[in-house]
Parts: sequence; structure tokens; C-alpha cells
Amino acid sequence: MLELVRTIDWSPLFISLKTGIVSTILAFLMGIGAARLIMKVNSTAKAVLDGILTLPLVLPPTVAGFFLLLIFSLRRPFGSFLYTNFDIKMVQTWPGCVIAAFVIAFPLMYRNARAAFEQVDINMIYAGRTLGLTESTIFWKVIVPIAGPGLASGTVLAFARSIGEYGATAMLAGNILGKTRTVSVAIASEVAAGNWDVAGLWVCVIVILSFFVVTLINYISGKGIKNMNRWM
Repeated sequence: MLELVRTIDWSPLFISLKTGIVSTILAFLMGIGAARLIMKVNSTAKAVLDGILTLPLVLPPTVAGFFLLLIFSLRRPFGSFLYTNFDIKMVQTWPGCVIAAFVIAFPLMYRNARAAFEQVDINMIYAGRTLGLTESTIFWKVIVPIAGPGLASGTVLAFARSIGEYGATAMLAGNILGKTRTVSVAIASEVAAGNWDVAGLWVCVIVILSFFVVTLINYISGKGIKNMNRWM
């Protein structure tokens, strides 16, 4: 086992971590923005928009990967436009890993953010308006801190989903060692090649990493709840 640890190429781990961090940041910002937007629309529009934003959560990842290929393929108008005008290529590249992970992880962040915002006491918002605060100030200074535990939960779920994404990543970014091979893709590749010891090592790495992240966020969320209760 020690020899295997010394000789293995650790690039899939670094690629997974980079992908997870960047895609989680994107999911965090856009998830909060989408949740805030949904709270402002009427019930009919909310039902339609919520269905669209949640769709990647219920679709098989390979279906999401298929749609991403249709969008970003160099043979398609949008993909060709990005490459011709901005030299941006998503297929078989690391940015493709980020986009695939973001699309799959975004609904988790969005759903948790929306649920957290809906649980905020409306009287806190009314109090902010009474004090003359702008809607933007109320959102960032009142709603977001109160909804902190829910946002933290959405963040860790999005990160865990990002580093564990396989289907959409494999279809859009491929399996290029040192470039687009994430841990999940590496596990599938090693199993297919019959390298069960290497696949097992990657499984242990991803399990330990996921457990550590979840435990850390739970600890932070717990402290946040205690501080909020003490303040109230």
C-alpha cells in the first residue's frame, strides 16, 4: 500500500479539488442570486423557474452532459462562437470539468438557499424596512446572516457533489490524465482496467475528504447557531 501511495499519480485529486472549489464558488453566488430572484416572483413564475433550476438535480448526469455537449461543442454555434471570438474551449478541457460540476451542484445550493431564506422571520425584514434600510442592505445584513446555517449546508453539499461528479464531467471534459481526469473518473477508469487496488485507494481518498468537509461545515454551522441563539 505504501509503495502504491508513493508511485500513484495524484493529479486527479488536485484536479478534483480545484474543480470543486471553483464550481462551489460559482454555485454559491449564483444559487443565492437565483434563490433571491425566486422569492420576488409570483407563484406561477416561481413554479416554472424553480422547475428549470432544479432540473439538473433529477436528470441523469449523462443527460446533463449531453446537453452541455450540444451547447459547447465546437460544431455548435455557441461553442464555435466562444472559441472563435474568445478562445474559450469547454470540451476536453479543465473549464469543462468546472462547468459540468457547477451544473450538477447548482441545484443543491439553490434549494438549500431558498429553503433557508423562506425560514427567515418576516418580522426581521419589516424591522429593517422600518429602520430605513434598503432592500439590498436588508438582504445582505439581515437575511443572509440569519440563513447562514442553511447556506453553509448548501455549500458543503455543492462541494461534495462537485468533487464526486462523474457522468457530465466524463461526457464534456473527457478522461485526460493530468488535465481532466478527476477522482471519480479515475475510479471508473481504474476499475475498467482491472486495477482494483488503485481504484480502492481513490475511493478511500474521496470518502475521507468528504467526511472531513462535512464534519468541518457541521462544526462551523453549529457554532453559528449557538452564536445566533446567544444574540437573540
